[in-house]
Amino acid sequence: MAENSKKWYVLRAISGKEAKVKEILDAAIRNTPLGDYVSQVLIPTEKVYTTRNGKKVLKDRMVYSGYVFVEAVLTGEVEYELRNTTNVIDFLRGRAKGSKPETLRESEVMHMLGRIDDKEPVDEAADEYLVGEPVKVTFGPFVGLIGEIKELNADKQKLKVAVKIFERPTEVELEISQVEKVQ
Repeated sequence: MAENSKKWYVLRAISGKEAKVKEILDAAIRNTPLGDYVSQVLIPTEKVYTTRNGKKVLKDRMVYSGYVFVEAVLTGEVEYELRNTTNVIDFLRGRAKGSKPETLRESEVMHMLGRIDDKEPVDEAADEYLVGEPVKVTFGPFVGLIGEIKELNADKQKLKVAVKIFERPTEVELEISQVEKVQ
């Protein structure tokens, strides 16, 4: 089978079941003739930092929730097999009724693959905070103090927080992992 005739397609999967779909398809590629027609199954993810129990944890977050990307040649029963895989809803198609599955453009594939390989970990905790919001310091020399966010630098993962020291507001620079929202 010529590699250049394989194209990228998008399968719509039940949200939360993308990894199971990938697992089933990978097993089918290894153990059945489907492997002659399907070469890759991808679920694009990115690394993100989250805070759990006051500690930074690195985890994978799905970039396109509900979608599984497949590089395949859709001949014969291949389309039927992919569409009828457990937890797969259907292919991503055009708007016309009964249209064939749409292929991804080469630029979209390169963007997707580049995004998977080159992406630096993102700290999603930075999106949780707003200027003017009260926070409690949970780590470091100012632990236990409550202050108000004066400045937010999401790129550096730092906050400037005004805390009261000796009854006077004092701005201190803290990492996002050192604070939590006041409930």
